[in-house]
Amino acid sequence: MTQTLLIELLTEELPPKALAKLGAAFAAGIVNGLKARDFLEADSVATSFASPRRLAVSITRVRATSPDKSIREKVLPVSVALDAAGNGTPPLAKKLAALGFPNLTVADLERAQDGKAESFFYTYTAAGSALQSGLQASLEESVAKLPIPKVMSYQRPDGATVQFVRPAHSLIALHGSTVLPLTLLGLTASNVTEGHRFLTAPGQRAVTIADADSYAETLKSKGKVLAGVEQRKEQIRADLLAKAGADQVLMPESLLDEVTALVEWPVVYECKFEEEFLAVPQECLILTMQTNQKYFALTDADGKLRSRFLIVSNIATDTPDAIIGGNERVVRPRLSDAKFFFEQDKKKTLESRLPLLKNVVYHNKLGTQAERSERVSALAGFIATQVGGDSALATRAAKLSKADLLTDMVGEFPELQGIMGTYYARNDGEPEDVALAASEHYQPRFAGDALPSTVTGTAVALADKLETLVGIWSIGLQPTGDKDPFALRRHALGVLRMLIEKRLMLSIRGLLDSAAQQFTGIAGFKDPVLEVTAFMLDRLRGILRERGFSPNEIEAVVAQNPDRLDDIVQRLEAVKAFAALPEAASLAAANKRITNILKKNEEALSAAGTSAVDPALLQDEAEKKLAAAVTRVQPDIDAAFIRGDFADALKTLAQLRDEVDAFFNDVMVMADDVALRNNRLALLSSLHGMMNRVADISKLAA
Repeated sequence: MTQTLLIELLTEELPPKALAKLGAAFAAGIVNGLKARDFLEADSVATSFASPRRLAVSITRVRATSPDKSIREKVLPVSVALDAAGNGTPPLAKKLAALGFPNLTVADLERAQDGKAESFFYTYTAAGSALQSGLQASLEESVAKLPIPKVMSYQRPDGATVQFVRPAHSLIALHGSTVLPLTLLGLTASNVTEGHRFLTAPGQRAVTIADADSYAETLKSKGKVLAGVEQRKEQIRADLLAKAGADQVLMPESLLDEVTALVEWPVVYECKFEEEFLAVPQECLILTMQTNQKYFALTDADGKLRSRFLIVSNIATDTPDAIIGGNERVVRPRLSDAKFFFEQDKKKTLESRLPLLKNVVYHNKLGTQAERSERVSALAGFIATQVGGDSALATRAAKLSKADLLTDMVGEFPELQGIMGTYYARNDGEPEDVALAASEHYQPRFAGDALPSTVTGTAVALADKLETLVGIWSIGLQPTGDKDPFALRRHALGVLRMLIEKRLMLSIRGLLDSAAQQFTGIAGFKDPVLEVTAFMLDRLRGILRERGFSPNEIEAVVAQNPDRLDDIVQRLEAVKAFAALPEAASLAAANKRITNILKKNEEALSAAGTSAVDPALLQDEAEKKLAAAVTRVQPDIDAAFIRGDFADALKTLAQLRDEVDAFFNDVMVMADDVALRNNRLALLSSLHGMMNRVADISKLAA
């Protein structure tokens, strides 16, 4: 017989940032434990619940008793179990007694091959166990493995000391409507829990759960508790959108998750603050509302902050004035602080703060932020000249880019670094490109983030990331495994995205060499350019996979160690189109064969002193036709390559399939005649160069 099982552990308020993980782990541990003990059907479904004061799970189709099992037990090797006369030995009797079968004889045992020797086996049927025992063990295992951020000790009324994430008050264990007498953390299971701490009267807070299937609905109707995490989250989302009306509500998922973990019965109320605070950069106001108060800011259709905001309360009332007024009073000092910081910071220019960067250590092996600023400035000026930008603007922008780290606002809200730099640079009268670069040089900050919008911002962003990559790598702090404390992977991806998406005609090696030159005179600096180049190419493979290219297509291009990336997507699209042609497989295989032949005969080709094909030495009809075909298509392929039409270049190459196939079918490349052999190698070398100008198409045959 199967029924729904319910387990609930009621506690004091659980840590909100850990609630979702705790709920999922609590449910998964019990489910896995019961599954391992064969109490679940194949179609059993588990539902996890987690609220600020409870962890719970319900599981459908749970057996009251696990099935009987046929067990084949190895007893002893025959050589140990029998004496010379074929009778059972004392070790055999001892082993059978230990297994719980003292009355068995040799005749009752199965004799079978066991590797290279024979052993005795005994097959028996083990009776299934009751759910209570299996569930008790599963529950204890689950609780022991919970990802608890910090364990606390507390004393129960009976004087026993218990360790758990928070004090536990009650335990429910229901199989259908039957209470299973489990114990945990000094508690004995029942079918009674507690409703909402504030929305139920103290004497009526106890909620009896009639059966496991009615758990969520009973808590909702009688206890004013929405037990499901996703249920509460989606209700909050819907209520926020409804309350926002025509305005846009800013609700990052991390904030939604945290607020969901703080309330059991979410209710959204509207609050307001004074219009005068809107003179402060809205990023400051939004951040302080979200970070300090867990409030949801509102903007108009143009993204401009409104003076009203939304809160999610744990109390439903028809007279919320006290709740609204209290939250408005709480947020006002926070906004006042932000306004004060902003006004104070504007009294000093960013340039006047630069000397203080000498007091900020960047890394003890790489110097101060002031020294780093000089390196980034020089590199940004150089990059700007390479991309048609203003070197003076880029140098100026790079020099000021870290000055806002010394402001009160960024000291209070580090997340605003760069953003505040832009506001303060504008206040100082700096050129707009310089002001924008203060924030844009951090871009892209994450996958999918926007790239810098200006040439100056791009130059500074590249310089900042390249200086970090080369500098940090040079002192041996490159990423290892999951560890990447200086975000070098993110910096590399940012550089690659700018080179690719902005189609910058810049050399990767040249950029890295220029970055390395900025560290001249730094003690212990070890040039990491080769290693960083390989690292970036590996990151490049990941970017291209995300764009939908296959591993073989990517390798065809990346295996050539491209130094410029402005046309790499176009090359890959051409390779993709070529791979779909019927001639592609044959030519890819031929190219692979040519590559191997040329590699084995590098010395012979070098000794020959020329790579030109001598028409007079072409003897076989197949090699003559191939040479003529190469000569015929070479101008078209060159022209297509020059104009950047890589697809046309490869499509033209496909015309050579028949001649290439015939050559390998009819011609002996490694002829005894040295002159003839070298001429054929020269022909293959010419073909190979043409074949691999866009990409190494041999990789398509991998």
